[in-house]
Parts: sequence; C-alpha cells; structure tokens
Amino acid sequence: MTLIKSMTGYGRAVETVNGREFTVELRSVNNRYLDCSVRLPRMLAFAEDAVKQAVKASVSRGKVDVYISVHAEAGDEVVVKLNRGVLEGYLAAMQQMVEEYDAVEDDIRVSVLSRLPEVFSIEKPEVDEEQLLADLMTVVSKALSGYDAMRSTEGAALDRDLRSRGQTILELVGVVEQGNGQTVSDYRARLEAKLREVLANTAIDESRILTEAAIFADKVAVDEETVRLRSHLEQMNAMLDGGGAIGRKLDFLLQEMNREANTIGSKCTDVRLARVVVDIKAELEKIREQTQNIE
Repeated sequence: MTLIKSMTGYGRAVETVNGREFTVELRSVNNRYLDCSVRLPRMLAFAEDAVKQAVKASVSRGKVDVYISVHAEAGDEVVVKLNRGVLEGYLAAMQQMVEEYDAVEDDIRVSVLSRLPEVFSIEKPEVDEEQLLADLMTVVSKALSGYDAMRSTEGAALDRDLRSRGQTILELVGVVEQGNGQTVSDYRARLEAKLREVLANTAIDESRILTEAAIFADKVAVDEETVRLRSHLEQMNAMLDGGGAIGRKLDFLLQEMNREANTIGSKCTDVRLARVVVDIKAELEKIREQTQNIE
C-alpha cells in the first residue's frame, strides 16, 4: 500500500567519504508546485543539477531547500610556493629605491614582502569531479531517506484525520437525510392545521394539501446532493487507499463537496438541519486545511 506524504519535512545526513565530511540538510514547506533550491559551496557547484534531479525523483510538490557543506581533511591540503622570480624582482626594485633616495630607510622585512602581490602561489590538488559527485550523492540519498520517512509519518497522520472527518460527515449527512423527510411531514401537518383554522367547518380539499406538500418536498429535496456527497467521500477514501501524490486531486474533489454542502444548506428550511449543515461545512473546511499539506 502506497501511503500519502506530507509536503512538510526535514532530513539530515552527515558522513565522511574519501576524506571529506559532507553535511546535507533538506527542509520543505507547502507549495503548489515543486520548487527546489540548492545551496552548496563553490567547489561543488557542478553538482547542483544532480542534486535537484535526485529531489525531483522523490518529491512531486513543495518548496524544498537543500543545504550542503563539505569539510576536506588533510588529503585536500593546498600547497603554498614561493615565486622566486617575483620576489627577486621586488627585492631588486627595493634595493634600487634605497640606493637612489636618501630619505628611504632600508627596513625590508618578511612581513612586508609577504603582503606584496603574487609573492606566493597556491596550488590546489586536482579534484576528481566524478568521484566527488558520487560521494556527495551517497550522502544526499541518506538525507532524502530520512526526509521521506518524516513526510510519510506525517502523511499517515493526515490519512487518519481525513478518514475520521469523512466518517463524521457521513454521519451528519445521515442526520440531514432523516430530518429532511420529517421536515416535509411537519410542513404538511402545519399546512393542514392552518387550513382547518382558516376554513373552520368547511371541507378541506385533501388533493390540494397533497399537491402543496409535493411541491414543498420537491423544493427542499436534498437526495441528489447527499448521494453525490456520499460518492465524493467514497472517492476520497479510494484516493487515500491508492496513496501517492494526490494533493491536487483532493483539492478539486473538495471543491465539489463544498458545492454540494452549499446546495444542501440553501434547501434546508429547518433550523436544526441548518445547524447540521454548518457542522458539515466546518468538517469540510478542516479537510481543506489538511489537504493543503498533502503532496
């Protein structure tokens, strides 16, 4: 069974591979589409696209921020070399300055020379980008696993909450269906009582009462709406059973549920049933809020 997942999550992995310590963190929040941002040091800039593709393979919706850092051990130490030709050029020019200008004091020091441009050259070891990328992606994969586990745990909680609220709505729909029939009966009784009061001893036309009651029953009938609402709830449960990235589909389905609930509310003339419809709408609103968190 494929579980639904939350769009919010966090994952972190720290591991030393081939002398380098990689730290990978992932954070995500709700978003209509997938928006992945990767922040990584300059030496790993070439890996940005590979990281994004790995995230895309695991996530379909949400704003995902990936933070990557790397700490190199002794194997990556740089080599600092003295540029003798440059240094000797500086020394010759300085000596000439001392000889030609009496006001210049001969105070040449290492601290002064070391600050001059290009006196030193820095050589970095050649990096095997292919191997470096493979090492990084190993850690990215572990961070993604932890991130997915958290999203799945939250997804399971969302699944339980949506099913529970769906069951509550079904029970409330049952109350509306039962109360709707009683509303028609009460209307007919009130209509007959009113006619008897107005007409006193005059005979009452039963067919007229039946006709008026039928017109009223048709006006307040919510059978079609409740049947569709029940069907939508069954469809929601089927989506949850199927799992996967169902957030957008649920959002569209919820719009249909709200439409049916609004129609039922407009047809309910009984105050008690109107309150039940308000409860249905409240549950649908809570489902809508939770749906915003589903991938």
